[in-house]
Amino acid sequence: MRRLEAGWHDAVVAHARAGSIYEFVLPEGRSVPDAASRAQQGDVHGPSLIVDPEAYEWRNAAWKGRPWHEAVIYELHVGTFTVEGTFRAAIERLEHVARLGVTAIELMPIGQFSGRRGWGYDGVLPYAPHNAYGTPDDLKALVDAAHDHGLMVFLDVVYNHFGPDGNYLPSYAPRFFDPARKTPWGAGIDYARAPVRCYVIDNALYWLDEFRFDGLRLDAVDQIRDASEPELLAELAERVRAAFPGRDIHLCTEDNRNVTHLHERRDGQAVHYTAEWNDDFHNAAHVLLTGEKEGYYADFRDDAARKLARCLAEGFAFQGEHTIDGEKRGTPSAHLPPVAFVAFLQNHDQIGNRALGERLSVLAGGRRLEAMSAALLLAPHIPLLFMGEEWGEERPFLFFTDYSGDLAKAVRDGRREEFSRFSGFGAEVPDPNDDATFDRSRIDWSMAATPEGAASMERLRALLETRREHVVPLLANASGGSGRIVASRDSAFAVDWRFPDAVLQMRCNFGERPCRLPPIVGRIIHGQAAPDGEHAAWTVTVGVRDEPGEAATQHR
Repeated sequence: MRRLEAGWHDAVVAHARAGSIYEFVLPEGRSVPDAASRAQQGDVHGPSLIVDPEAYEWRNAAWKGRPWHEAVIYELHVGTFTVEGTFRAAIERLEHVARLGVTAIELMPIGQFSGRRGWGYDGVLPYAPHNAYGTPDDLKALVDAAHDHGLMVFLDVVYNHFGPDGNYLPSYAPRFFDPARKTPWGAGIDYARAPVRCYVIDNALYWLDEFRFDGLRLDAVDQIRDASEPELLAELAERVRAAFPGRDIHLCTEDNRNVTHLHERRDGQAVHYTAEWNDDFHNAAHVLLTGEKEGYYADFRDDAARKLARCLAEGFAFQGEHTIDGEKRGTPSAHLPPVAFVAFLQNHDQIGNRALGERLSVLAGGRRLEAMSAALLLAPHIPLLFMGEEWGEERPFLFFTDYSGDLAKAVRDGRREEFSRFSGFGAEVPDPNDDATFDRSRIDWSMAATPEGAASMERLRALLETRREHVVPLLANASGGSGRIVASRDSAFAVDWRFPDAVLQMRCNFGERPCRLPPIVGRIIHGQAAPDGEHAAWTVTVGVRDEPGEAATQHR
C-alpha cells in the first residue's frame, strides 16, 4: 500500500470484486483483517471480504420510519432468538412480534466478535455483521422484512471499548487508544483524534444508511470520555441528524450517570439523543417485586415505591442525591418529557448479569408481575420488553462466550469470583464457554402455545392495545414537567401526567394490603374503579380525563 499523509495508506486493485478476500500486511509481515471490514471470510483473525453495498434490492425503499412516541421496543439476541440463531430465521418470527402490538425490535450488538457465540459487546470489527448470524444481505433482508410488518429496527452499538480477542488496532495504530485512561475493558479510546472520531461516526452513519436501521442504542456512554468541543457523542448525533432529514431516526443512550445534557429538547424535538435507558425504573421495580437488596439494588432498598413513583413522574429516581456509597448521582430530569426515558422490567443486562440468569417469571411471577407489567406498559415512558417476556419465558438468559485457553479460564474464574461475594450464594456459576450455557439461553417458542403462555400473551396484547388507543395519542405533544406524584404511602402511590389534551392518572398498590389513594377522576382504561379510593393489593388502575384543568385541581 502507498504511504500517504497523516499515517494513512491506500492501494487500488483493478481485479478486486465482491467476494474477494484481502488482508493488511504489516511491516513485520503479519497479516491482519481490515479494521473496517464489512464482512469476514471466517473469524476475527482471518481475511476480510469485499462486499458490494448496493447489491441488495430493497422492497421498502420508501420507508421513512415511525415517530418515537409510538415506540414499544422488543429487545432480542439474534443467536438465541431462534433455534437456528440467524438473521433469516428471525424473519419468520416477526409476524408474532408485530401481532403483540410491538412497534420496534432492537438487536443486541452484531459487530463481528471472537468465536461463534457471545452477547456481542466484545466485538472487534464493528462494521462487519457477525457471520455466524448470516451475511450483510441477510441482515438487510431482516430489516426489510421488519419494515414489511411496520416494525422499526434499532441496533445496539458499542463505542466504548473493543473485545479482548481479535483487536489488532494497538499493534499498528497504538495512538487509537489513550494509555492514560483506563476503562473496565482496558485502555480508553482516544476520541480527541480526528481519525478515531471518523471511524466511529462513520460506523453510525453506515448502519443507518446501508442497512436502513431506524436508530441506534449506544452502550455505556459513561465510559466514553472526550474533552473536545463538540464532544464525540454530540458530534455523532449532529452528524446523524443532518444526514437523514427525511427519516425518523432515533438515538438512545445507556448511561449510569443519570445525566440529561445529551437529551435536551428544542421546540419539542430532541437536539441530540432521543431517550435514555432508565435503570432507576428497573431497579426500584425489581426491589418491589423480589425484595432483593444487594449490589446495585442497595440504593433502592429504602422507599422503593417512592423511588419508582419519582421515576414515573420525573424520569430518574436519583437526581443529584447521594447513593448508599456516599456519591452524588444524577441531575434534575423532570424538565424532560416522559418519552425521553426507556423503561423496562427485564433486558439482557438485568437478566444475564445475574449469576444464574433468572427471569422475573421465576423470581416473582403471578399477580405481582402482572401488576408491574401494567404499570410499565401504560405509563407514558417508552416501554421495552426482552424476548420471551410475552409468554413468561422461564429459561434463563446466561452470560456466554466462545473463548479458549487462558482467556476462557480468566472469564470463567472472574465470573465465579464476582458472585462469590454475594451472601447466601452457593450455586455453581455456569461456565460462559460451555456450549450448554449458550443452548440453555435460547428462548422456548413452545411455551407460547401452552395455556399459560397464551394467556400471558393475551394480557400483554390487551395492555398494548390500551396503550395504543389511549396513551400514545397523548404523547405526540408531551412536554417536560408533565408528571407529578399525587400521593405516596408505604408501597402504594398515585401519579398524574398532564398533557395538552388530557390528564393520565395511575394508581399503584405494590403492597400486600389494600391501600387508600386519591380517586381517579375520569374514565378508567385499565383496572377497577375505586370510588372510595381503596385499591387492593398488587393492583394498578389507570384513567384518563379529557379536561386537564379540572382533573389537575382535584388532587391538590
